[in-house]
Amino acid sequence: MNLFSTIRLRDLTLKNRIVVSPMQQYSATEGIPGDWHLVHLGSRAIGGAGLLLTECTAVSPQGMATLSDVGIWNAVQQKSWKAIVDFVHLQGAKIGIQLWHAGAKGSLKHPKERMLPLAVSEGGWQLKSSSATMINQLVPKALTRDEITEIKQQFAEAAIRAVGAGFDTIELHAGHGYLFHQFYSAVINKRADEYGGSLSNRIRFLIETVDLVRGVIPEGMPLLVRISAVDYLDTADAWTLADSLILAQVLKEHGVDLITASGGGFANVSKDRVFPGYQVPFAEAIKNHTGILVGAVGMINEPEQVNAIITDGLADLILIAREHLRDPYFALHAAKILGEEIAIPWQYKRAF
Repeated sequence: MNLFSTIRLRDLTLKNRIVVSPMQQYSATEGIPGDWHLVHLGSRAIGGAGLLLTECTAVSPQGMATLSDVGIWNAVQQKSWKAIVDFVHLQGAKIGIQLWHAGAKGSLKHPKERMLPLAVSEGGWQLKSSSATMINQLVPKALTRDEITEIKQQFAEAAIRAVGAGFDTIELHAGHGYLFHQFYSAVINKRADEYGGSLSNRIRFLIETVDLVRGVIPEGMPLLVRISAVDYLDTADAWTLADSLILAQVLKEHGVDLITASGGGFANVSKDRVFPGYQVPFAEAIKNHTGILVGAVGMINEPEQVNAIITDGLADLILIAREHLRDPYFALHAAKILGEEIAIPWQYKRAF
């Protein structure tokens, strides 16, 4: 088994273990993916990756972080995604959609405007979260039970649209300080009802959403979840790897097929904790503890490094973000360096 071994998740077979990690492009209008997204994802499909994951895709207008994010809450967005999905499939790659709600990390201006708070008068919206806990210097309103139910349904409806658009898999983004993470981390969640307090209560929103999504997608479609394995905070209420091992086991029991172990979301990670492959041990621990398939992410850039993670059995998929921005053809170049024979688009063969 190595980086270019095939892998099967339910009815989905990937030609290799290289995944284009979700990367925000902030280039949509009214949540609709356009030519930029077609070229961004299409070029990386041409580049040989086995699986591409879209950037965070909002399940409602209030689920976005900025007005330039993509969504899949209406038919126009679904149709635009289908054109991209169809092109990716023509290149022999598979594609998944990452469904997401930013919660209290929303209503922000474009990165070109330093992602400052977006006022309601500028098109912004009232932020909602698990609790009225400050995030990014803003205090959201706590979601009511009815609003939690509504958001769970929005995820289910987005999943149905994703199936209609032809996506091969769905990933729920439950990390990086976004809404699901705002529930399961006690740093943010101060609720006193069935969605707060104990760990089992704090993960309830995510698990109930997993159940709804699993119930509306085909049995053979894999369901993935990205979590923040740790909060990177040295406080008594911080989410820990031990907590993630419990969550991972529950997710597996509820029909999740693969977990990507990332980290952080409520504070900047100190530089001394960041180094090549610094989050791989999270994936390894989850894999060893639960037996579930795992994806590794975090400063994984070099072909030999990527391949070693797979051959050493530390993870099952490698999600590569920034290196894919620098090199859309990472998989083709990695194959050449590692001495692997893989299919090269005929249009590009004379360069390889």
